[in-house]
Amino acid sequence: MREGSRPIRVLVVDDHPLLREGIAALIAAEPDIMVAGVCSGGREAIQHFRTLRPDVTLMDLLMPDMSGLDAMIGIRGEFPDARVVVLTTYDGDALIVRALKAGASGYLLKNAVHSELIDTIRSVHAGRKTLSPEVAIGLATHAADDPLTPAEINVLHLIAAGNTNKLIADQLHITEDTVKGRIRNILSKLGAKDRTHAVMIGVKRGIIELS
Repeated sequence: MREGSRPIRVLVVDDHPLLREGIAALIAAEPDIMVAGVCSGGREAIQHFRTLRPDVTLMDLLMPDMSGLDAMIGIRGEFPDARVVVLTTYDGDALIVRALKAGASGYLLKNAVHSELIDTIRSVHAGRKTLSPEVAIGLATHAADDPLTPAEINVLHLIAAGNTNKLIADQLHITEDTVKGRIRNILSKLGAKDRTHAVMIGVKRGIIELS
């Protein structure tokens, strides 16, 4: 760290104490980075950000009170220049795209924390968008795919909930033939063998979440 310059201040948001401790230990070894604060939930993260104004926030996606995505949207709604790195186990391309559209400056998989965290913090602090190599590959793999329409995603949600075609038609106020047409499109776009396979692919890619 250059003499007179202050360290990069990091807010760590994750509901797993061991991961928070591991991140703090990694950062403690770096003279140019420091942990400004830690918290375990999305709502708490917004409050901490207001108080601490960290340079970089590490944000878990799946937390009990408020998702990391919603917390990031809340933070960036108040502080548009906030630099947030998503820190997660989920590498689904649809989820990555949602996070980037919401303003994430980086997307780091938790299995890469030891090897990539410090460089990611420095890169994001310097104003660069930073993705784990695995994440970039996942995005590139599906970049040319024809995405599901909102109507098709809605049908996939209802399939995942165990509804028959008739029940889906009744809930959406459409005909069964329309439902069947949307399911054909879903299977084709996802490269799925059947309805169950489509749900599995949808969850893996982050297109839908199982409640």
